[in-house]
Amino acid sequence: MVNMRDSESPYEAQMEEPLGRVSILSYGSGHMLNDITSSCWFTYLLVFLTDVGLSPGDAAAVMLSGQLADGFTTIFAGELIDRFGHFKLWHAGGSILVAISFSSVFGSCVPCKLMGTSSSTLETVGYSTFAAIFNVGWAVTQVAHMSMVNCMTSNPSSRVSLVSCRNAFTMVANLSLYGIALLMFTLLRSVSVLVQYRWIAYVSISLGSCFVVIFLVGTKEPGSIQHSTDQNLSRISWAYWFKRVLYYQVALVYTLTRLVTNVSQAFLAFYVINDLEMPQSSKALIPAIIYVCSLIVSVILQETRWSSWRLKLYFSAGAVLWILSGLGIVLLPSRLHNVMYAISIIIGAANALMTVTSISMEGVLVGEDLNGCAFVYGSLSFVDKVSCGIALYILESYQGSTHIRSNSVTAFGYPVTRFGLGFVPAACSLLSAIVAYTMDLPDTRRRPLVEPLLA
Repeated sequence: MVNMRDSESPYEAQMEEPLGRVSILSYGSGHMLNDITSSCWFTYLLVFLTDVGLSPGDAAAVMLSGQLADGFTTIFAGELIDRFGHFKLWHAGGSILVAISFSSVFGSCVPCKLMGTSSSTLETVGYSTFAAIFNVGWAVTQVAHMSMVNCMTSNPSSRVSLVSCRNAFTMVANLSLYGIALLMFTLLRSVSVLVQYRWIAYVSISLGSCFVVIFLVGTKEPGSIQHSTDQNLSRISWAYWFKRVLYYQVALVYTLTRLVTNVSQAFLAFYVINDLEMPQSSKALIPAIIYVCSLIVSVILQETRWSSWRLKLYFSAGAVLWILSGLGIVLLPSRLHNVMYAISIIIGAANALMTVTSISMEGVLVGEDLNGCAFVYGSLSFVDKVSCGIALYILESYQGSTHIRSNSVTAFGYPVTRFGLGFVPAACSLLSAIVAYTMDLPDTRRRPLVEPLLA
């Protein structure tokens, strides 16, 4: 027993050491391809599909097929990664699949070209197929990337810094997408919408792939370290997690947080144009303000000394900000549309607070149980993807048509876009704050970073 402890001590000491700036930045860059394509998926997919002729119901079905494929893949990906390891290999394989398939999601209907017909049914099936393939690769990359956090370090501050850096790169990806889209819409104004979106996809894939290379080169494979020390430990069964109350609490908080961010992102462009009657430029400017604010808050959070009660406190603060923003969105008259710029600042801060802390709660849930961490991230992501897909399908189907003025189609007395952007995120934020308050998170040790992430 003494020898075993002595042999384990160097590894434990290494895992408890705070990570440096380079390790954190290289890890954070690894989700850039996923983030930039995901932002394009949620922001422009429904608009694109209706522009090329699909009905709102068919467009919603395409998105739902992708979300379902994403959700179910996360379960199997989590199990396989737990069983075989090799995080970077899974990450690379998923990234290749994303890069190859994404251009077809925003391209022409491949089955229609092959069969020489363009029926609405065949178009829906064709776009749904590539949407599913894209989301399979996306899910594999996401689970592999998120599961690495707990295997890279056991230092709680470093774990949160990894998550916060990942979130910061998400904001950079979103801003990059809007910059690329604005450039393509300006330079390619004389060509068809199909060509514009195709070039947006090509440029986004190229940019994201560069960051994938940076991640693969700059990040160590944690599996090689973990295998040498944990090879005698048995894998944790699914039943172990299902018996823990904290698992369900974290799952609910994470899922509600993703509903807040994804549903609001999908309806933001429709809201500012149709409900508030703002200029077309606001379709890019408002989201940009949100993500700049999120980026700033994410950087600030990287320097925070974390503990369990602070995770709950910061998450609740973000939820309160979203509740206030949601109320403002629901009640804001079009003549006061400039107030939306102020609301977008609050939304940006709220998104960062809720996203960083909810993902960090997953790390607290896993703790030192590293042999089952991929299943935890995979199963929670499954619930997240399926829930978002169903929510967006219901709202988009109920809306009837994205080309109809939003105030002509109502839900509970409010336009669907106003309801989806304001009430739904606010309600999810309220419920998630209540659940977070009831959590009994274990205490974590706090160590500062070796050096600030941004000098």
